[in-house]
Order: sequence, then structure tokens, then C-alpha cells
Amino acid sequence: MPAEFGAWPAVSDRFRQWRGPGVFEALLEGLIAEAAKRGGVDLSLAGVDSTMVRARHDAAGMHLSHDVLAALDKAAAGEDKAQSKRVTSKNRTGQGPKRARKRTNGDAFGAAGDCG
Repeated sequence: MPAEFGAWPAVSDRFRQWRGPGVFEALLEGLIAEAAKRGGVDLSLAGVDSTMVRARHDAAGMHLSHDVLAALDKAAAGEDKAQSKRVTSKNRTGQGPKRARKRTNGDAFGAAGDCG
């Protein structure tokens, strides 16, 4: 740990003092809410699986403010609209995304045994 942060026991104690009352969660919620108000939340970049969320947020004791929930709902609706536009664009052209051809023989060099 860099010396400018102080002794590791002091840093560890401060971290525990902030973690306990939810300082980090409050900061993160505030940042998300502010970004959502500005339209800066891109839910396509978010990934959530069962290792992160085991139950509904209220079942786990997490209570989000009405403003945060409203901002997240608005951002999700915008993402749904963007997703819909991508699908509509695909349907208009009649083509889906281009994909790489599959190798049928499993050999990375082309024909079996052909190395060069």
C-alpha cells in the first residue's frame, strides 16, 4: 500500500467504519441516480447474475429511494426502446449480423494436416 495512504491498520479501520453504515452503497446509488437523470445509464453494459443478486432488493434489506427506482425504470425503458430499434433495423434489411464461418474439420490451419 502506498505510504501516502498511511499505515494499513488505519486504512483498514477507516474502510470498516465506512462499510458498516453503508457509505459506499450510498455513494454508488447517488452516482447511478445522477447518471440516470442525465440519460447516462447504459444498461447494455450491466451484467447481473445469481452470484450478485440472491433475492429481490427489499428481501435483502436494500431499500432504494423512489427517485432512484424511477430513474432506473426510465433508463431500462430507454434500453428496451434502443433494443427494439436494433431489431427493426435488422428486419428492414432482411439480414442479421454477419457471422464468421464455422470450421468443420476442427483444425485451426484449414485442411487436416495442412500446416503451411
